[in-house]
Amino acid sequence: MSKYENLWNYIEENGTQSFCLTFDEIAQITGVPLDHSFLTYKKELEEFGWKASKISMKNKSILFEKIAN
Repeated sequence: MSKYENLWNYIEENGTQSFCLTFDEIAQITGVPLDHSFLTYKKELEEFGWKASKISMKNKSILFEKIAN
């Protein structure tokens, strides 16, 4: 089980084509603070039909987009 599995499930249940979450929101969903390992784990998200398309260090947020089939 990935430490980000709760986040992947949350994203999969979202009904939009794209949305943004802050680092703090992600920490609340996962129960762990966001760290550099996210860059490796984010590849798992593609299995759920989503991608992390923009990571903003300035705004401390990540834009998630549904992958077109």
